[in-house]
Amino acid sequence: MKYGMNLLLWTDALGESHLLTLESLKRMGYDGVELPLFAYDVAECGRWGKRLDNLGLQRTAVTIRAVENNPASLDAKVRAAGVAANKQAIDCCQAAGIGVLVGPFHSALGYFSGAGPTADEWKAAVDSMREVAEHAARCHVTLAVEYLNRFECYLLNSASDTARFVRDVNHPSCRMMYDTFHANIEEKNVPAAIRTSAPLLAHVHISENDRSTPGKGLVDWPATFATLKEVKYDGWLTVEAFGLALPAIAAATKIWRRMYDTEEQLAADALKFMKQGMA
Repeated sequence: MKYGMNLLLWTDALGESHLLTLESLKRMGYDGVELPLFAYDVAECGRWGKRLDNLGLQRTAVTIRAVENNPASLDAKVRAAGVAANKQAIDCCQAAGIGVLVGPFHSALGYFSGAGPTADEWKAAVDSMREVAEHAARCHVTLAVEYLNRFECYLLNSASDTARFVRDVNHPSCRMMYDTFHANIEEKNVPAAIRTSAPLLAHVHISENDRSTPGKGLVDWPATFATLKEVKYDGWLTVEAFGLALPAIAAATKIWRRMYDTEEQLAADALKFMKQGMA
């Protein structure tokens, strides 16, 4: 098992000012960090990869797609832009020594048609992801496709949706992830959702129902940890929490109030909680 911390609690782009945070996370006992990957500067990613190597921190990355580069779009130009952007993200992963790219990069975040996905949209997304997966294989990166709750996207909203999507893509470099926040909203049965995910599972986000400190809210943690152990999951458990450090992220995640003492305390408490849960 590897324990990670998503850096979106502090930033959407690494800078010199974050070195102390990275050092602190390493001292706490984290195995690695999850890098927000929203700007695709390959050289800069390579430099941060070396710095993280020096700190002894492994890494994953998270990225998203928008309306203008939606891989599920029925507009061929928009769809091609989505494929190109995902390939750029993968190139950055390769440069930074990142082996797993996670997130809802299957379709546009926050965009809705007013209905569920059509057969044509599903096919467009599957075909796009297959092309992206081929590039990921060449770069030795595993894609971990994330489903979101119905208020954030409409293509993939459940474990069963996502498992079907990954099977339709039918490429070994395309797998899926499980996020406890989204599952808490969408799934009727947590153990069943994890078991559905298990054969394709490449990543897990540990996130409380209010996006604050894991273990302090309403997520069914005993069932979550017990089932992860049951299916013998042994990959990343990465904390995804959000706060007020970044106005843009706070607005996107609808965080209006402070729900923890400090970011560092949240990280320390979360690591202890995960390790106890998986013990």
